[in-house]
Amino acid sequence: MSAQQYNAVEWFEVATDRPEEARRFYGELFGWTFAGDGPYQEITAPGADHVGGGLSDTGGRFPGYAIFYVTVEDVAGTLAKAESLGAKAIVPATTTPDGLVFAQLRDATGNHFGIFTPPPRA
Repeated sequence: MSAQQYNAVEWFEVATDRPEEARRFYGELFGWTFAGDGPYQEITAPGADHVGGGLSDTGGRFPGYAIFYVTVEDVAGTLAKAESLGAKAIVPATTTPDGLVFAQLRDATGNHFGIFTPPPRA
């Protein structure tokens, strides 16, 4: 297994209230494939050896978006540094049941992005 690379874009997410249309669009445009049955599906690009992103069904609860995520060693520390540089937290540091930690921010110029630390490896 290779060592974790930090401060690199490693995940993206597309959120929409029209997931079927988004799957058709991105599938035909880029050849992406989608896996999963629930409101969140994993996206794999042709020739990729791993899943690279996700498609989220917003169900109309919030506006659609496309976002990239940067892998960091410490979400809380990176979030604090980003805020000191003018960013604003949109989603605070959140830990999922499997141990993944993430946050979403607006940078000092208003762009939406995310940071995350993968769950611990078994």
